[in-house]
Amino acid sequence: MTEDRTLGIGDLAALTGVPVRTIRFYCDEGVIEAGRSAGGHRRFDASAVDRLRLVRRLRGLGLGLPGIVAVLTGDLSLEEAVTAERRAADAALAALAWRRASLRAVEDASPADRAARLDLLAAVRDGPAARDVLLDFWRRRVLVSLPDEAMRMFLEMSVPEPPADPTPGQVVAYAGMVAVASDRALLRELRARGRANAERVRDEPTLIAGHGEALALAAPLVLAGREPAPGPALDLFVAAHAAGRRERDTPEFRRALLPAVATEQDPRVRRYWTLFGEVTGEPATAGTISSWLIDALERDVSDLA
Repeated sequence: MTEDRTLGIGDLAALTGVPVRTIRFYCDEGVIEAGRSAGGHRRFDASAVDRLRLVRRLRGLGLGLPGIVAVLTGDLSLEEAVTAERRAADAALAALAWRRASLRAVEDASPADRAARLDLLAAVRDGPAARDVLLDFWRRRVLVSLPDEAMRMFLEMSVPEPPADPTPGQVVAYAGMVAVASDRALLRELRARGRANAERVRDEPTLIAGHGEALALAAPLVLAGREPAPGPALDLFVAAHAAGRRERDTPEFRRALLPAVATEQDPRVRRYWTLFGEVTGEPATAGTISSWLIDALERDVSDLA
């Protein structure tokens, strides 16, 4: 670096508007490179001007020094760095929106209910943490190996995304879902029944796929307010379970199937799906449609008796 073609730190500060003390800090942190004059003073080549201006702009957008250094060294493109910062801002805003809605939910509660609501919401730090609890609950209910895509679809159907800008009611409902999923006694009961079913199920992916088709066929009936009753949707539901067990759909099979799926009628499970609908606004969730089909099966088995 030839000294007569370089800039002193004061010159660089004047050209960029960055204070001298800040330039020294950037040099110490490795953001800006500097040479030394014969007298030991920092000297900068002309490219430092554009480099420092870029640093200033990125700092103005809130990027941290590690991200800025990554851009300057080429480890990250400018687009990648800005996208990462935007995602971090989105996460921070979502956390703030969740906190605001939680505080409002406590404010809105009646004096008699306020302590209980505070306890409910205090157990749920934020949306992503709450969703992790729900994902863990549903993963632990699956006692057989599933293909990745089947597991992904199952979890998407069972666990809603936390609303980006939730209302107080949505936060309370999501926290209620977490309370259900945190009920260890319920999980033990569901897993015990699941283990009993797993001994009979031979083809879980086929069962899940057929169950999804039955849900789709029953959904319009649930939305229309139809009473649970035997019909094509129930036949498809039973056929899925029969195929998964590699058995035939017979009256005896239907009688045996009813207690195998009865745990889904547990009031705690039904409450989960009711709260699911309050979070998502869906008038008929996968769980409520499943309950409709099981109620239809119960009526059908009763008619067969």
